Amino acid sequence: MTYHKKLIFIFLVLFIIARPDFQFWLRHCTQGLLLLTMSRVVPSLRPCMGKTCVDPRRIHEIFFFLAIYLISVGTGGHKPSLESFGADQFDDDHPKERRDKMSFFNWWNSMLCAGLLLGVTVIIYVQDHFSWAAADVVLTILMALSTVVFCLGRPWYRYRKPLGSPLTPLFYVLVAAFKKRKLPYPSQSDQLYEVPKSDKTQGRLLFHTDKLRFLDKAAILEDGLEKHNPWRLATVTRVEEMKLILNMIPIWLTSLPFGICVAQGSTFFIKQSTTLDRRINDFEIPAASTYALGAVGMIACVTLYDKALVPFFRRVNGNERGINILPRIGIGMCFSVVAMVIAALVERKRLNLVVKNPSQGSLSMSVFWLAPQFVILGIADGFALVGLQEYFYDQVPDSMRSLGIALYLSVIGAGSFLSNFLITLVDHVTEKGGKSWIGKDLNTSRLDYFYWLLAGITMGNMCIYALVARRYTYKNVRKTTLAVVDCYVSDRVATMA
Repeated sequence: MTYHKKLIFIFLVLFIIARPDFQFWLRHCTQGLLLLTMSRVVPSLRPCMGKTCVDPRRIHEIFFFLAIYLISVGTGGHKPSLESFGADQFDDDHPKERRDKMSFFNWWNSMLCAGLLLGVTVIIYVQDHFSWAAADVVLTILMALSTVVFCLGRPWYRYRKPLGSPLTPLFYVLVAAFKKRKLPYPSQSDQLYEVPKSDKTQGRLLFHTDKLRFLDKAAILEDGLEKHNPWRLATVTRVEEMKLILNMIPIWLTSLPFGICVAQGSTFFIKQSTTLDRRINDFEIPAASTYALGAVGMIACVTLYDKALVPFFRRVNGNERGINILPRIGIGMCFSVVAMVIAALVERKRLNLVVKNPSQGSLSMSVFWLAPQFVILGIADGFALVGLQEYFYDQVPDSMRSLGIALYLSVIGAGSFLSNFLITLVDHVTEKGGKSWIGKDLNTSRLDYFYWLLAGITMGNMCIYALVARRYTYKNVRKTTLAVVDCYVSDRVATMA
């Protein structure tokens, strides 16, 4: 299943509905896995009757692709919704729960990586030494059990009251600001319209910020204007929510090169491992299982970050989060550059072995030479990917948190798209020079040059990201009671950093 399909389905689902029924999407995943198992187990649905298969049956293709798309639909629907639903179980106004919530995404990703670790080791072992059908049966049973466990917990979950489409108020702001574009700005920001603090229908209220002031005109009160007309008048909170979305665009764009680097872990890194010695005594490690090194790196990074770095920085700078979200993402980007540099150096060493001994190639080189680049990329994920999850969850309007997680997933999906585009472009350009950097045979390619290119692109992008992050203004939430806050606290403002 590719991130391309997930990217499409994520936005299709979340632009239509704000809070999906998780059971609905979990059922789709289970049904997809069940169909995938049937396409391998049921004799009439198998690709061919014999062991060798030149042309698979049409019925098998139908069931196989239907299963893949059902899994994609289910994953695209439940993954962003379930993650934001899990974070919603913590009360932002309760000091202990708020502190626990700061660790939620760390441990969420640790558990995902633990599952990934089992998937690329145990499941792949079953596929290689037993059959694909056996592996599909195991996955279907596990998915069915997880759906049952999730449903058993329904009586104890906390649910947010649905407030309608989260996108409609944003259109209100745009239309109102356009209609009143010729009005002068008020001399004081407190002259802009806002509902009373006692009004709980709009959720948490936000403070006014001075950026993107052209949107403030949507909250200007006009003489004789009826306050209940949302197409002519928006509250300061709605205007600030629109600003939050617009401010996210530069962060999203400058995160894409990191997504390209992440895509290499599941593509070229794996392909490199097929050319190296993967034997440990008499056991040969499956090429796909080398991806487990990245999962180990991420689990170690997240554990160290949550248990050591966060407490340390809390004592040093008094910041409840330890390290603010955007600097954490920037640290992850730095590690991704290091991973690409190390990958280029290791690939250069491998190619030198191929030149010295063309008959044996690089089979004399251990696959564990790839461990540093896998582990460091996993560390980059522990900082940047988890940071992106926190950012897109915390900094979106409260009613759009599922969509916020979808935006995080879109960084990975769009990064995969851009990686494929960049590979095609580099292959086309370098082939004109006589020798493609990215050929079908890695031994005759120059993948090290491609890694250096990625390192340069990501390094240049980091400079732009640093400028964007430095100018970024975090969400300012009105607090009616004193609560633990993420970063800076004044008498009136809690800044979500």
